[in-house]
Amino acid sequence: MTTIEIEEHFETSRVRRLKAATNGQHDRLDESIMEENPFANRERYSLLVKVQYQFHRDVDALYFSPKLSRLLPGLAGLRRFGLIEQDLGDLGVVPATTSDEPEFRRDDADVDLPTALGWLYVAEGSNLGAAFLLKAAGKLGLSESFGARHLAAAPEGPGRHWKTFTAALDAVNLSDAEEERVIPGAHAAFSRVQELVTGLLAQPAATNGTRLSTS
Repeated sequence: MTTIEIEEHFETSRVRRLKAATNGQHDRLDESIMEENPFANRERYSLLVKVQYQFHRDVDALYFSPKLSRLLPGLAGLRRFGLIEQDLGDLGVVPATTSDEPEFRRDDADVDLPTALGWLYVAEGSNLGAAFLLKAAGKLGLSESFGARHLAAAPEGPGRHWKTFTAALDAVNLSDAEEERVIPGAHAAFSRVQELVTGLLAQPAATNGTRLSTS
């Protein structure tokens, strides 16, 4: 592949553009999480799961969207909100009640496709580092069947899952105007997680955490 062809491929790959546009935000988020030492004990870990709960509450409706499911095959099977609820139950933790509406609602038939794709890029990318997180959770006596269900790898493996998901994401046909809303959607999703980390996880702790994701 020539240099020109490589540059053209980069320009036409939505996922590559998303990664380039969100790298800084992603790194800052990971650093924020690492600083809070979420695997120091079960109490700290439960705060991280609360972050996951609130974020996946925001995006859960997208996994039920017929429109998105047609474009991203197998999307419904990637849903993790129910597993996170079970993990909180295992930990004896009740998520904080909130009157705020989630970012996306199941009764919203007019969800903005480009924005949703940006949020899903962040949601699915966060599972890339799950194997490392599951290993850290294992030191707390947690596993794929207790307390860390949502960290279980996809049956085909995280790498293949990500490759399949991003290929489908890249294949979605968008107009130029729609394309301009994908990256802002991803920025908004990262900002939401950062907000949750600051509000739910940020407490005095030693700096010895684990990277949340590697997308």
